[in-house]
Amino acid sequence: MLVVAEHEQLPVQDARTGKPEAWNTLFKRYQLPLYVYVFELVHNEQASLDVVQETFISAVRHLAGLQDDEKFGSWLFSIAHQKCIQIWRRKGREREFLEEQSGAPPEYEDAPSDVLVRKEQEEAFMELIARLPVAQRSVLLLHFVEDFALEEIAEITGAQLGTVKSRMHYAKKALRKLIEETNL
Repeated sequence: MLVVAEHEQLPVQDARTGKPEAWNTLFKRYQLPLYVYVFELVHNEQASLDVVQETFISAVRHLAGLQDDEKFGSWLFSIAHQKCIQIWRRKGREREFLEEQSGAPPEYEDAPSDVLVRKEQEEAFMELIARLPVAQRSVLLLHFVEDFALEEIAEITGAQLGTVKSRMHYAKKALRKLIEETNL
């Protein structure tokens, strides 16, 4: 969850002035959530790592253009989102790329006998989310995993607020149907 406590201030202004410790703090805060979000979109470990790295490089280059420091998180996610779109465009049309990826969900290593049932259910749930179209998957992940408001999701994805609400509605509906079909 990317909620910043009221007393905790992100060092965006310090990062803007080039202080390495500020960038280090921002990187530590956002590295894992960005990776999880990107991985759930592209299903490729190396590509996800590359996107996270490219996202931070872009952030360093373009931080001066950020008008509202409190929107750093959603701004960073929007950069990552655009990088994912660039990957799909390089691979050809989005549909072809998604069809390639949806054929085989990511492989998970066999769990040791002491792995909790909850962990297995979470993995199964994430596999169901991976079956959704990317636009629906994206809004679900940004809202429920990364805790962004619908307005922020609209900014991140570049879609209208009504479109985000519609995608959220259809994503929930499709996810419910998948859950019923798999008895999760």
